[in-house]
Amino acid sequence: MFNIRVYGILVSEDNQVLVSDEFIRGNYYTKFPGGGLEFGEGTRECLAREFMEEMNLQVEVREHLYTTDFFQMSAFNPEHQIVSIYYRVQPLEIIKAPLRSTPFEFDEKQLEVYRTTGETETFRMIPLEEFGEHSVSLPIDKVVAELVKSLFK
Repeated sequence: MFNIRVYGILVSEDNQVLVSDEFIRGNYYTKFPGGGLEFGEGTRECLAREFMEEMNLQVEVREHLYTTDFFQMSAFNPEHQIVSIYYRVQPLEIIKAPLRSTPFEFDEKQLEVYRTTGETETFRMIPLEEFGEHSVSLPIDKVVAELVKSLFK
């Protein structure tokens, strides 16, 4: 079974990279914003939907940056193979979601989501000069982090 994931690379005008700090299934992960492709939608449509759902942010999905080119088993289901697709995104409006300065700095609203669902997320920007594979948790994201460093230096 394949699990198709679509993620956005947002690098701000002042050279900061947007990441999502998430508590999922009992573990902490820092990753790129995005999520799972739903039946009936295209990858760009999926990514625009994910940014709207997660950040209430309209984005323009720009060029394709990377698609997984190696086997990666899902961290959550050993019967699933992950295929991740990454695009550069450009915000079409000012980011309204709170941006944190510390990893996993969840506010009361986010903690309420956690109490209801067992999962939550928050967002922060990392300066490009400090950003790298050490900044993200998931194996495919680590590959893309190094690509981001080379493309946006």
